[in-house]
Amino acid sequence: MSSEPSIFFSDVNERQGSFLRRTFVLGGLTALGVLGLTARLGQLQVVQAQEYTTLATANQFNFRLVPPPRGIIRDRDGVIIAGNRPSFRVLVVRDETKDLDQTLDLLGRLIPDTLERRRGIIRDVNAAPRFSPVPVKSDLTWEEFAKVNLYANELPGVMADMHETRYYPHGGSFAHVVGYVAKVSDRDIKAVRDKGEEPSALLFNPGFRIGRQGVEAALDEQLRGEAGGQRVEVDARGRVVGEDPENSRPAVPGKEVVLTLDTDIQNRALEVFGEESGGCVVMDVRNGDILAMVSSPSFDPNLFVSGVPSNIYRAWADYERRPLLDKAIYGTFPPGSTFKMTTALAFLDAGIDPAERVTCTGGYRFGARTFRCWKAGGHGSMNMHDAIKNSCDTYFYHLCNRAGVDRIARVAEDLGFGHSYEIGIAGQSDGIVPSQKWKREYTEATSWEDDPKWYPGETLSVAIGQGALSVNALQLAVMTARLANGRKAVQPRLIKSIDGEPYAEATFADLPFSTEHLDIVRAGMAAVANDVRGTGYRASQLGLGDILMAGKTGTAQSRDYKPGESRGPRNAVWSRRDHALFVAFAPHDAPRYAIALIIQHAPAGGSADAAPRAREVMKVALLKDPDMRARIERPLPREPEAGSIIDEGAAPPPPTAAEPGSAAAEAVPVSPDPPAPQDLPGPQPYLPDPQ
Repeated sequence: MSSEPSIFFSDVNERQGSFLRRTFVLGGLTALGVLGLTARLGQLQVVQAQEYTTLATANQFNFRLVPPPRGIIRDRDGVIIAGNRPSFRVLVVRDETKDLDQTLDLLGRLIPDTLERRRGIIRDVNAAPRFSPVPVKSDLTWEEFAKVNLYANELPGVMADMHETRYYPHGGSFAHVVGYVAKVSDRDIKAVRDKGEEPSALLFNPGFRIGRQGVEAALDEQLRGEAGGQRVEVDARGRVVGEDPENSRPAVPGKEVVLTLDTDIQNRALEVFGEESGGCVVMDVRNGDILAMVSSPSFDPNLFVSGVPSNIYRAWADYERRPLLDKAIYGTFPPGSTFKMTTALAFLDAGIDPAERVTCTGGYRFGARTFRCWKAGGHGSMNMHDAIKNSCDTYFYHLCNRAGVDRIARVAEDLGFGHSYEIGIAGQSDGIVPSQKWKREYTEATSWEDDPKWYPGETLSVAIGQGALSVNALQLAVMTARLANGRKAVQPRLIKSIDGEPYAEATFADLPFSTEHLDIVRAGMAAVANDVRGTGYRASQLGLGDILMAGKTGTAQSRDYKPGESRGPRNAVWSRRDHALFVAFAPHDAPRYAIALIIQHAPAGGSADAAPRAREVMKVALLKDPDMRARIERPLPREPEAGSIIDEGAAPPPPTAAEPGSAAAEAVPVSPDPPAPQDLPGPQPYLPDPQ
């Protein structure tokens, strides 16, 4: 028996209800989505319209940092010694180049010397911020600039423009004192962060330069100025397609700095050195203004602006005369006989009679050693005036331990030795002024010597400017200025004003020396330069009427000599020669300018090498002074004719030389008329006289 199939049908209404529920759910979700999109669109177009308009504009327009022109540095007369000049340059933007290597290859065909610096260029480009132009070469010639612009369409990411670059119009004359600018290094960034500060965006700009050495480094923040912003229109790839000058912000130039230096004196000071090595400082004894501060040999600071070629820098660094070292304030030397005025003041302070005489026979026996005088045959009987004039070592050997090294050290510090000065730039050496305390501290710090006791034999070396004593040219100039001033402890000043505002001026303390003692020492210096028997007579005649110098020559040993060994002659190895020094002030009757000049490893000595050069520099300082020029150019007084009557009350005739041994001769030494050069005793100028 077969069963029939059963067919069951669902209710039509039930199926329709299920469809309606699904439709309702999907329709509701769709409606919610549309409603959400509508609400969001309304928010974007109405509520946040301004915000997104700003963002869109920001994507269209960018601000590019514009480095400010660096502040100008001028001398006391307004002459520019560090300024800015226009320069053509070529730049590369990494993000706009399809292939940096290929771009540099093509650029190398137009400017071949870029191929030599290819690795450095790639390093700089890769380190630069995005879309930041990186200078590839500055100081393009007009032909190079024209080539780059002609092929600009074929060099994506390459552009040429004109900008301002640092320029030093006097080359090496101010290289050490003013310094130079160079690229910012990682060490500069690290130094800023080590102070807890965030580096300025300027420091990351590839074209920005930072001050190095001298005034450029010391006043770097004042000279930098404030960066500007250039508003440019860019496309989707960030390439510049237009500029918006109305909304750009110009850069603010750095502040102008005026120094006390005089360009003419500075240039002459470097010129007189020639190929010799050393330092020179010229000061105004009235206010401490530094008119010249030169180190020789020098270097061209303009090369540092775009980067010194490695071969040139290596040549500077390896040259034995050290052109990169500032010998005016950093290099220290034994002062030699230029220190004898200091020793003489210590003698006077100790109560030693300046008329007391010491007989020089060419040396002084002390203990088991004979200390030689520079003049082998001796000077004969010497008082203090004669000992300074003739630079007699034996006189100072004989009396120095009656004053003691501590008194000599105290007087030396009062005259300016053993100090660095607030002249606005760093890098000064304090030098060494030996004393009993110094030796104890030095022994404890170095453990170099077993015996910290100071021995009297050591005082003999210090008394003539040798031994452990070391000074720099600035300190020698300060000493000379204080002796010339006679009343105040003059402090040197280098920075005159910043942005028109006077720089801080130091107050001068009184000198702790009596006028009588200073007059004795100054009279000795006047005799050095103006007495025919003085060690500096031949080289100290200015030829400027009645304006005369007062000075002191010096020759300092640079090494120890073996018994019987002669000092280095002209043809000796340079590094084995002695140093030559000269200090002076002028006019000697109304001092205005002081000079200190050191020649490192000189061919002969102070009177032969240093004094003639100092004389030439001093002449420029005097000739630039209006009062001195008026004194030089004034007509000489007419001599009365025979039998004429001199009116009562008229000025007396000029004094004549006093008789030897008279009171007038002892008070103010007056030299006889200078003989003709051929009549001078001994060899002619540039003889190897060690003093």
